[in-house]
Amino acid sequence: MQQLRVFVQAARLSTLTEVATELDLKQPTVSFHLKKLEEDLGLNLFHKQMRQFQLTDAGQTLLPYAKRICALMDESSRLMKEHREQGRGQLKIGASYTPATYFLPPYLAAFQSGYENVVPLLTVKHAGAVLTLLREYQIDVAVVSLLHTDVEGLETIPLAEDELKLALPKSHPLASQAAISVDDLKGQAFLLHEHGSTTRELADSWAKDNGLQWTIGMELGAIETIKESVKHGIGVGILPWRSAMKEAAAGEIVLLDLPGQVKQRQICLAYRKEDVMAYQVRTFIQFMKLSCLPEDVRG
Repeated sequence: MQQLRVFVQAARLSTLTEVATELDLKQPTVSFHLKKLEEDLGLNLFHKQMRQFQLTDAGQTLLPYAKRICALMDESSRLMKEHREQGRGQLKIGASYTPATYFLPPYLAAFQSGYENVVPLLTVKHAGAVLTLLREYQIDVAVVSLLHTDVEGLETIPLAEDELKLALPKSHPLASQAAISVDDLKGQAFLLHEHGSTTRELADSWAKDNGLQWTIGMELGAIETIKESVKHGIGVGILPWRSAMKEAAAGEIVLLDLPGQVKQRQICLAYRKEDVMAYQVRTFIQFMKLSCLPEDVRG
């Protein structure tokens, strides 16, 4: 097991020094474990180049199995710890930006009040990065906004709709119109979420489907920054309605339906297809089903 753990970290990091620091080992110990693993397998797992690690084809083949073996060992240790400590432990949740900020907090608060021995750890990244963490066993469960709910290798459960809206400064000429057309938006300076986010993917899809050529005023990495920029009249935004409904209710910005063809996205719960789940994981999944889904579709 220690050989495999060293191998997985060596594949992730660049040098012996980094691996040794990560695992709290001495560099000769790291070298020994890697050499012994290669001897046992009768294969070279790394190209030796300037003390940096680069996987061979055999190493690339072994890596996903090694990750899974290490994750299963960690999981089994957690399960045994649950039996000893009656459900105490960490729950590693990954979430994309909109669910993490505007959807999850009340559910996390309710979950913690009901399961005080479980400690949630929340990692926030783009949806694609979160699903990668889930596949690689670095998190236990994910709550992400998705355009397509059929995700290879994972179970996904739609929890809530997460539609996008057009966000306008309250002084904008189009803000007083009951409805607008795609033609009304030609030439407008759009404030768009950065590439890699589901919001940007859906916004780009909407523009393409409706023949709108973007005039990009700015690309921004945070929804809060887009909202503030819209408030100050810098441009027109496309935002998840959950993220801007408070500002709209306060009259700080105006939210309108996107004109034309609009694809809908869902906030989804995602987890790995496994026969055995840790107490924290199965409890959280069941909690979210009971909290978000109608009784007839909870399963």
